[in-house]
Amino acid sequence: MDGLPGLMLAVLFFVMMFCIGFVLNMLMRMTWAPVYLYLLVILPVLVYALWNRTFTLGEHLAALSAAHWLIGLTGFTGAALSGWTIRKLRLAGYRLF
Repeated sequence: MDGLPGLMLAVLFFVMMFCIGFVLNMLMRMTWAPVYLYLLVILPVLVYALWNRTFTLGEHLAALSAAHWLIGLTGFTGAALSGWTIRKLRLAGYRLF
């Protein structure tokens, strides 16, 4: 998954989390809810899906490739950036539903 496919997946995950976070922010009016959702639900699901039962936690985290870390980081960045964007739009006077 390294190389161009990993980079494309990371960009896709960033855009997906930004869009989902933006819509959730507009509907729920909770600015940082997508970040909490990502940390409490999506990230553990991703780790569980890639989990190898023969490894310990430290071995498992060390065995993840750079592409896996990049995808996880870009998803979190998209969720956090959506909260920051909504916050700035609300401070500028936009009501957003």
